[in-house]
Amino acid sequence: MSGPNARPDLAALIAAALGGSPDSAPVARIAVAVSGGPDSLALLGLAADAFPDRITALTVDHRLRPDSVAEAAGVAAQCAARGIAHVTLVRGGGDIIANVQARARTARYALMAEWCAQNAHGLLLTAHHADDQAETLLMRLNRASSSGGLAGIRAARLLRPSVMLVRPLLACRKADLVAIAAADGWQAVDDPANRDSRHDRTQARVLLAAHPALDAGALAASAAHLAVDAEALSWAADLAWQSRVREADGALLVDAGGLPAALVQRLLARAVETLAGRPARGGDIARLAARLGQGRSGTLAGVVARPGATWRLSVAPLPQKGGKRPQKSD
Repeated sequence: MSGPNARPDLAALIAAALGGSPDSAPVARIAVAVSGGPDSLALLGLAADAFPDRITALTVDHRLRPDSVAEAAGVAAQCAARGIAHVTLVRGGGDIIANVQARARTARYALMAEWCAQNAHGLLLTAHHADDQAETLLMRLNRASSSGGLAGIRAARLLRPSVMLVRPLLACRKADLVAIAAADGWQAVDDPANRDSRHDRTQARVLLAAHPALDAGALAASAAHLAVDAEALSWAADLAWQSRVREADGALLVDAGGLPAALVQRLLARAVETLAGRPARGGDIARLAARLGQGRSGTLAGVVARPGATWRLSVAPLPQKGGKRPQKSD
């Protein structure tokens, strides 16, 4: 946006997120994730202007708060008044007890992706913005994340073979989106979870607000630069995987000789995930790579890694009755 009252060109932002030219507009039907907060309502208004009669607003009701039913109904009513199609998706399965935000997020994307796949909506838009990106970068710095993690929220990723998740507003500031929602006459809701100090994101938000020298826009731009670098590393790692990794007797043999540390760690991370069926944290991968480089074995995520001319990674044997499975090596 070029000024305080300017509205972003959403079609161009979506095209850029998808790697296309600024003048190329998406052709699929579009779903917009709308929580009822000002960010998502601003996105919905922009989408309705850019793609009239081609959008559907999706609101997920997790049934985790007493007010959630009324809030979803309020979004539906505002959409009906504007002639915008709206669907409320209700999460089943009862209360979420532990790791509430992460598990709710996983359920939310699964519900929306399934609806999009079943209803021929090829794009799903979310309203993540520069302030969200800055918070994510701070959180991941505090967790000693690898370069891939520091790239933060990605502009686009595939949710289903026919459904692409797109976040076109990553360069937009929250204050600008709040202003757009207000100017368009949307009535936003306030989720108290956004102020819950138990959450890492809330703490990062408070930190940014308390220290104006931390420029959220600059932090978000840094994450975008890291995302470009991460894409290049992924491309190089794919080439290295083809020539440096082979399978033998159920194990993966990794030839890491002479490779830069960033590529070594990516090969190791991919090998561990292939064998374990789940990813490992970047810090754990870095420590495992250091052990192997020192000629010492290590175990991570149930995968045993042994040094040598080539590193040999295999699934740790199941423990004998009464025994213990090998733990992660430090």
